[in-house]
Amino acid sequence: MTTSLHPAEPAPAPDGRGAAKVVAEGVPSAVRPDPSRDDGRRPIAWIHTVAPGRGATPTVRSWCQCGRDLFAAGQRRALALIADHDAHRTQCPLLAEGKEAA
Repeated sequence: MTTSLHPAEPAPAPDGRGAAKVVAEGVPSAVRPDPSRDDGRRPIAWIHTVAPGRGATPTVRSWCQCGRDLFAAGQRRALALIADHDAHRTQCPLLAEGKEAA
């Protein structure tokens, strides 16, 4: 049986200068990925599709850092732009193999 609960209090530091250290110096208290690491990848080409449902007109916008910016409305044109965007991703000078995106 416990009589009452009290929050734990930190033990005093051995040298009397504040709270004690949780872990040894130089040892991380939790293992987390380094937020400063960067693999160099950046988004270059985007596609935004809106297909609201039966009886509504779908729209698609395709744009790329190389300057391409296209829009299509209607099912046939939207499907054509999606295919064109896919093809652009293989032909764009910023995305071509061996090239580095600026």
